[in-house]
Amino acid sequence: MSHKTNAARLLEKLGLPYQLKTYPPEPDDLSPERLSRELSLPPEQIFKTLVVRGERTGVMFAVIPLALRLDLKALARLAGDKGVDVVPLKEVQPLTGYVRGGVTALAARKDYPVFVDETIELFDVISVSAGAKGEQLLVAPSDYLRATQARVGALAVGD
Repeated sequence: MSHKTNAARLLEKLGLPYQLKTYPPEPDDLSPERLSRELSLPPEQIFKTLVVRGERTGVMFAVIPLALRLDLKALARLAGDKGVDVVPLKEVQPLTGYVRGGVTALAARKDYPVFVDETIELFDVISVSAGAKGEQLLVAPSDYLRATQARVGALAVGD
């Protein structure tokens, strides 16, 4: 029996439907291809959550499609910062309560601002981390945006 993560509890509290998908986590393989296979979803519908710090905004979450890179300049513009940097890995857990591979903007230790790539609006359902390795939440983009009170903009770039 799987335990409910805080992220799942938050969605329930807000009355938002979701589906929890679990898969065996492999720390050495965080590839979009593997997650896509495990979840039976194309990689562009799977969103990763990055922890970022702006010189003015402070700590925030940037949520972008798994296979893309975060455009730091675009995020800075959207957040109203001169510059933003990805938070060093060792700071992620103390700041959010989540470990690498399990970071989610839902029910984090503090309510940091959330910024989401605009491609989220292209899909009926997206997948985000449930707050634990090997656990993903499938949720409607509009419900995710409501739960995180995120701002949407063009944040992601391909290689």
